Amino acid sequence: MPAKGKHRRPKSSTLTRGIAAAGTGGAALIIPVIGATSAGAATSAAPHSGTAATAASAVTAAAKGTVSAEPIVAKQATAAKAAATTYSVVAGDSLSKIAQDLDVSGGWKKLYQDNRQAIGGNPALIHPGLALSVGKKAPASADRTATSDRADRSARKATPPQKATAAVAKTATYGNNLDGWIRQSLDIMAQHGIPGSYDGIYRNVMRESSGNPLAINNWDSNAVAGTPSKGLLQVIDPTFRAFHVPGTSTDSYDPVANIVAACNYAANTYGSIDNVNGAY
Repeated sequence: MPAKGKHRRPKSSTLTRGIAAAGTGGAALIIPVIGATSAGAATSAAPHSGTAATAASAVTAAAKGTVSAEPIVAKQATAAKAAATTYSVVAGDSLSKIAQDLDVSGGWKKLYQDNRQAIGGNPALIHPGLALSVGKKAPASADRTATSDRADRSARKATPPQKATAAVAKTATYGNNLDGWIRQSLDIMAQHGIPGSYDGIYRNVMRESSGNPLAINNWDSNAVAGTPSKGLLQVIDPTFRAFHVPGTSTDSYDPVANIVAACNYAANTYGSIDNVNGAY
């Protein structure tokens, strides 16, 4: 009997396999759950990715859609129109020369009036590269960048142009020579709106008097008439008195008074001393 009992002992392995089978069955039951969960996540992730892609495409398309050729064409047309009515200053230019060359109605004064904001308070001081509007008044920002325009506005608020010019005239020092006389004359001319450039004045002074403020012509028709030409720009007394600029000496031999009066006469008669190239 004991021997037979030993042969039956392996039956207990059936329970073990049953438990194992049950364990396997549990695993089998878990696998579908996990599989189903994973499949659901994959399924839901796909639409989410598609929505993001669609949104990104929509944003990109919208961004691209905002670009229109019309503003670019409009800007090019505006630039072309502006270019057709502007003149770029070159070395040796003056307002009177430009007005004469371009046949500006109203002369240099009209040209200065239309471009005063771009030029500033001194019509005799224009720099190469400055764009001038010809034939119509220049817009407020035609010749200036936004930065320079803001700086100019600040300067104008801080000190009015006329006061600033007067302050410069009071504090500036000039050499007692031809260079100093011309520079002082230009500052005075700027205050009175008289055009002219350093080169224009220097050229005429050297032709008329060779830079001698006491030069006098005692042999021409003016001298015969009793009104000889005097000073740096050889001005006769009647002309000097008629075009004398207040604030300068009443002596026609005074170099600064002589230059300023002569330039005032030349501006009235020829548009500017820069336009004088011979006896005047």
